[in-house]
Amino acid sequence: MRTAALVAAVLLALLVLAGAIAIALDPYRLVRAEFARQRWDAGLSRASIDVAGHRWVYAYNDDAPRDAPTIVMVHGFTGSKENWYLLAKRLRGQYRLLIPDLPGWGESERKAGEDYGFVAQSERLDAFVRATSPDRPVVLLGHSMGGGIAALAAARHPRDIARVGLFAAAGVRFRDNRFGIDVLAGKNPFGVEDEASLQRYLDVLFHDEAARPVVPWPASSGLIAHRRAGAAFEQSVLDRIGRGPERFLPGDGAANIHQPALLLWCRQDAVIDPSAMALYAARMPQPTQVMLDGCGHMSIMERPDAVADAVRTLVETP
Repeated sequence: MRTAALVAAVLLALLVLAGAIAIALDPYRLVRAEFARQRWDAGLSRASIDVAGHRWVYAYNDDAPRDAPTIVMVHGFTGSKENWYLLAKRLRGQYRLLIPDLPGWGESERKAGEDYGFVAQSERLDAFVRATSPDRPVVLLGHSMGGGIAALAAARHPRDIARVGLFAAAGVRFRDNRFGIDVLAGKNPFGVEDEASLQRYLDVLFHDEAARPVVPWPASSGLIAHRRAGAAFEQSVLDRIGRGPERFLPGDGAANIHQPALLLWCRQDAVIDPSAMALYAARMPQPTQVMLDGCGHMSIMERPDAVADAVRTLVETP
């Protein structure tokens, strides 16, 4: 018995040591592990598909009734599918859920020299929708950059997209704020290079302290290294969607969104100023408008219950 206990203790110590070495070599493993935990907690599975010249990785849940609508959720700039998990947890079982990493972001494929701006991504997104929901149109939700992409997809492909929700959507000339001024000056206000800039990044995204993610060391060092490695890509995308010739195309295209639509903002959004909601609404025929209080840019993480209620209203209102 003592020998067996000793062997078990040695094996456990070796496993702990191996884990510590793996984390030391790649602390971003902790971030990936946390994302996997969040996916499991939300009741989602993971899959991949080759569409529009890219390998897409996406989370999904098919527990809903067979005739339930399909909801596709599209993340924003520097975001990923994981941003939607709190909302997905609240909608699971009611609707079929598809939550992709856009090409170039998260776990999906990125190709050197490709265009990852609003227009190109909206066409890729429509191809993804057709591949994953070939028999019926979907409800498309987009946040921030993803909102601009969703607006263009809905405007250009109404047969594939039955309803659309734009949450803090980019793509219109909103009232000047620090974020917008920095973007126009060629900066990346979301850039992360060290612990201080990581905190600034979270500060500008979140207004509600209780909802702000905690990223302890050494996971923070892994996240910082990951973001630094992608800095040039982030800047190239931001140059295109933030101050390039297509930066206002989503707002212009919104005039062609005739499907039932939801516009949702938080009053304390320091990224896409809430004035953007009225600009979108002025271009769209009678969208539902929801303004939440006490939250910032990340409504889908700061106020998931209220957002879920708004999404249900969008889906179920005749």
